[in-house]
Amino acid sequence: MRLALIAVGLVLLVAGVWVLFGHGSYQATDTLLQLGSAKLTATHDKPFPQWLGIAAIAVGALLALAGFLRKG
Repeated sequence: MRLALIAVGLVLLVAGVWVLFGHGSYQATDTLLQLGSAKLTATHDKPFPQWLGIAAIAVGALLALAGFLRKG
């Protein structure tokens, strides 16, 4: 359990820093025009919001700290 807390915490820390520095993104698809069954779509990359990176860093730090401080 202790090792799992540390591992998950460190993964969240790294992911949070990655998002905070603007490297994390996802693809969003928008429908531009639709005529009957024909559809014109556009796919573009959207960055993850910064608050998500900050939250991941905070939760990751708490989990890693709990894993390091846990006895046993």
